[in-house]
Amino acid sequence: MTQFFENIKGDKAIWGVVALLALFSFLPVYSASSNLVYVVGNGTTIGHLVKHALLLFLGFGIIYGVHKIPTHFFKGLSIIAMPVVLLLLVYTLAQGTTIGGANASRWIRLPLVGFTFQTSNLASVVLMIYVARYLSKIKDEVITFKQSILPLWLPVFLVLVLILPANFSTAAIIFFMVLVLCFVGGYPIKYLLGIVGAGMLFLTLFILTAKAFPDVFPNRVDTWVSRIESFTNGEDSESDYQIEKAKIAIATGGIVGNGAGKSVMKNFLPQSSSDFIYAIIIEEYGLVGGFILMFFYLLLLFRIVVIANGGETIFGKLLVLGVGLPIVFQAFINMAVAVELFPVTGQTLPLISSGGTSTWMTCMAIGVVLSASNKNNRAPLEDDIVEEDETNPLEVLSGQL
Repeated sequence: MTQFFENIKGDKAIWGVVALLALFSFLPVYSASSNLVYVVGNGTTIGHLVKHALLLFLGFGIIYGVHKIPTHFFKGLSIIAMPVVLLLLVYTLAQGTTIGGANASRWIRLPLVGFTFQTSNLASVVLMIYVARYLSKIKDEVITFKQSILPLWLPVFLVLVLILPANFSTAAIIFFMVLVLCFVGGYPIKYLLGIVGAGMLFLTLFILTAKAFPDVFPNRVDTWVSRIESFTNGEDSESDYQIEKAKIAIATGGIVGNGAGKSVMKNFLPQSSSDFIYAIIIEEYGLVGGFILMFFYLLLLFRIVVIANGGETIFGKLLVLGVGLPIVFQAFINMAVAVELFPVTGQTLPLISSGGTSTWMTCMAIGVVLSASNKNNRAPLEDDIVEEDETNPLEVLSGQL
C-alpha cells in the first residue's frame, strides 16, 4: 500500500478533492437509489450502491493510469483518437433505438461487460485535447480563418453534428467550451463571433428540418423546445414537474437538512440519483451541505487554474483548461438546473451522480490534469518549450477581458 501511494503523483489537492467527492457520493446515491428500486422497480439499493462503487473503482483506475502518461503524449493520442471517436459517434447515431418513444441514440452497449457507453462523453474529452493541440501549434503564427477551417473547425463541426440529434445539451456545452478554450488560446475574436453566428444559423436550420421530418429524430427537438418554453414561460411539462419537486426538496431541507437518507422527495423526483441529485443532497444536508459541495468544486476550479498557470508549455496550459473547466462547468450547470436557474439539461453532477460513462470520462479528464501537474511528466518537445517572452494564455484572457 505504501508503494502504491508513493506512485501517486501530481497535485495532491486535486487528489484529495476527487477522493472526498467520491466518498461522499455513496451517501446520496444510496439514498436516492430507492426511487429506482421502489418506484421504478429496478434492482435493489445495495445493488445500485455496489454498481456505483465498481464504477468509481474503475474510474480511479483510469485516473491512476492516465496520470502516468507524459503530458506531451496527449498530442499524438488526440490525433489518433479523433477518427476513432467520429466512427463511434456515427455508429452510435446509426444504431440508436427508442426507449419509451424517445430517441436513445446516445449509447452503445459493450457486448462483453453489458454496460452502456455514451460516446459523446469520450468525444468531449478527446476534442478538447485536440483543440488544445491545434492552438498550441499555431501560437506563434498569424492565423486566418480559412487556414483553420480544415484542421480545427471541421473536426469540431463533425463531432457536434453527430452529437446534436440525440443530445442537444452536451453538444451545446462542448461548443461553448471549445469557444472558451479558443478565446483563452488567443484565437481571433472576430473569427469566433463568426463561428457563433454560423452555429446559431445551423441550429435553426436543424430545428426547422427536424420539425418538417419528425420521424427522423423522434421526440428530441420537441423535448428541447418544451423544456426551453417551460423555463421561459412557466408552461406545464414533464421538466416543470421535475423542477417543482426539486424545489420542494430544497425548501424542505432548509439550513441543515433532514439528515442522511431522510429525503422524502427522492420517491417523487425522477432522476433523483443522477440529474437531480443536488436537490436530494440539499434536502438531506441542507444549504450548509449544498454550499460545502459547491466549495469543493470551486476548490477544484482554483487548482485547475493554478496548474494551468504553472504549466511549462502552451499545450500543457491549454490542455489543463480544456479538460478541467468542463468538469466544473457541468457541475454548476447541474446545480443551476436544480434551483431553476437553467433549463433541464440532463447533465449529471460530476463524481457524485450515479452513472457509468460520465464518471469514467470525468476521471479520464482528471487524470489528464494530474498528468500535467506532475513535474516528472513535463518532458516537452523542444519546439514546444515556453520562452520567457511567449504569450501566457491566462494573460491573453485577462488582457482581452
